[in-house]
Parts: sequence; structure tokens; C-alpha cells
Amino acid sequence: MQLGKNVSGNPKEQPAESATVRILGIETSCDETAAAVVENGARICSSIVASQMATHGKYGGVVPELASREHLRAIVPIVRQAVKEAGLDYSQVDAIAVTQGPGLVGALLVGLTYAKTLALALNKPLLAVNHLEGHIHAVLLEERLQGRPEPEFPVLSLVVSGGHTLLAVSEQVPGSAPGATLFSHRILGRTRDDAAGEAYDKVAKLLGFGYPGGPILDKLARHGNPNAVAFTRPKMKGNSLDFSFSGIKTAVLRYVEANNLEAEISARREWRKQNPTAGINELLSVTSVKTLDLVASFQKAVVDDLAEHCYEAAEKEAVNSIFITGGVAANSLLRERLLNRRGSLPPVYFPRLSLSTDNAAMIAAAAYPKFLAGQFASWDIPPDASLALGQS
Repeated sequence: MQLGKNVSGNPKEQPAESATVRILGIETSCDETAAAVVENGARICSSIVASQMATHGKYGGVVPELASREHLRAIVPIVRQAVKEAGLDYSQVDAIAVTQGPGLVGALLVGLTYAKTLALALNKPLLAVNHLEGHIHAVLLEERLQGRPEPEFPVLSLVVSGGHTLLAVSEQVPGSAPGATLFSHRILGRTRDDAAGEAYDKVAKLLGFGYPGGPILDKLARHGNPNAVAFTRPKMKGNSLDFSFSGIKTAVLRYVEANNLEAEISARREWRKQNPTAGINELLSVTSVKTLDLVASFQKAVVDDLAEHCYEAAEKEAVNSIFITGGVAANSLLRERLLNRRGSLPPVYFPRLSLSTDNAAMIAAAAYPKFLAGQFASWDIPPDASLALGQS
């Protein structure tokens, strides 16, 4: 591998647009410890993700204290592996990028502290990245990896995951240096209670399927009738582009009670404890048709709500593209529904599955224009668990 010029020796110097810039990204906002090296915001040299599913699965969701502990255990070897697989040593990395927020404050603190320490030790600039903007950059990174033209802005961004569900208009803002195009975001709507991915996890736990709920329910839903159970779409007072998913979770519980599914769920929950890694075919063997219909109907209701919000927002806003990103963007029905778009909707873009869920490549890609613009973080920058989109 031909190594590019190291342009980060003096953080006050602006690199030439043609220089090769390799950014080491670190992501620890929730329950994945991730590190990646990305070149010029467009080429993934390495991307490593350590999952904590086995740790949190027995509790049916992420336990913040355990997440922080697992990050402490994993971060040094994961970062080391990312640098090694990129074919570099630490001195050949041009900057360190890290998620500042939003997320679990203890988890964020682990990544931010390690990134600061590494940047200080290597005399490299530090770049703080908003996790939500990272997800938006995952779509841009996908298009660059595929060698396709850049999507046209402004963009309608739907960020939908276990911790976040929001709609925003994202626009490009020319930076102070060549190629340093930054981004601004205007929030159109957000969830007033549960995020969509959170609703998946809670329903999966309620039905005895375990954690993480999204991938499990997505696969099970293919075996049920999505029109068997009618769920009412919430009507939002005030801002019609806001989301709410707590009601559908309650509706699932009421359906379980009305149809006497408690015994089946209890038996499946006990079986799941003994078979935590069971595949979908094994899960189907302990799941009734009625429950499969419930799962399929739940998924259809959630996806319909997400899609209808996108359609409504696209009709109201003058946007040229739609980005769907975040962990729930991996959902097969959501992809099918929005890619088979109706009417005159603008083009819809998804990142690949590995870039939809939390990863550090998106953090390094989002940091690249900040690097070009010289937007380096101070050494006392704190983690921000509730960091708003557009702030970092």
C-alpha cells in the first residue's frame, strides 16, 4: 500500500484537497465497540465491530453499566486490530475521530477518553462527531464505495434505530477550505416516546424471543400474515411528523392477553434461556401461527408509519434525495417499501447492512470534512448523552 503524506503534524495547517487523509474512527455510543480507518471519507481501509449481544441478551436489552465495562475490555484490542488491518501503524494515521454523543454517557466516556489519550500520545488532531450525523454520512460513504455520483442535496434524512427516530432536512454548507463541505440539519419530527428499534426490542422481549429484537422479528414476520391484526396508526397532535411507538407496544400486550398467548410465551421464554443462539427455523418450531401473524402485523404497522412519515415530509419539503439510515434501516420490509417508492418521490438511498448498524467507518467518514475545515475538538470536550443533530 502506498502511504499518503501525513498532513496532521500541525493541526493549524489546512491539508491540500488532493492529500491522502486517513482518519481512525472510534464509536462507543451504545453496545458496540467499533474502530475503523477511512481514507478521504470514501474508502474503508478497515472496519472492526465488537458486539455485546451475548452480554445483554440475557437481560432483554442493553444494560448501561455492563456496556461501559465491555467497552473498557474491548477498546484497546479493537482499535489495534483496525489499525493493523488497514496496513498502517499508529504514526501513519492523520487524525483520531470519536463519537461525542448522543448515546449512553458511560459508553461515550470510554471512547472519548481513549481517543483523547491516543491523539495526545500520537500528537494527532482530535475530531468530535455527532453519532446521528455519522449515520447520515453512512449513506454518502456507501455511494462513494460504489463509485456512484453523490446524491443531490438537500436531503430528507430518516435516522431510525434503537435509540433514535427522527426526520431532518440535511443541507450542504461550503466550508472554509477546499473540499470542506459541512452539513446543517433542520429537525422536522422526532419520536415523543420509544424509538422504532426500541419498540422492536420491547415487543420481542414481551413475546419471549430475546434480544436483539429487530433482526429476529424481521425474519419471523416473513412467515406471518401482515394483515391479520389491525393496529391503529397514532395521530400526532401539533406536529404530524413526530413519531410515537409506545402505543403499538401496548396494543401488542393487549392482543397477547385477549388471545391467551401467555402460556406459549412463557414456554418459549424458558426454551430461549436454554437455546440463546437458536436460529430462525428453531424459533419457528416454538411459535404459533397466531403469534407469527401478530409479529408480521406489528412489523407492517411500524414500517407503514415510518414510510408514511417520509412520504408526507417529502411532499412538504423541497428535497432532492431521501436517506434512510440507522439500525432499523437494515429491516427488509422497510427497504422494500421505500425502494419501491410511489409517485414522484425523489431517489431513496440506504447504506449497506454493515453501515446501517453502529460502526466506526461512518464516524471517520463524517470527520473528514471537519478535518479539511480544521474543526478540531478541544482536549476538554465532554461526552454529551443528549447531543442534538447538527451539534458537535
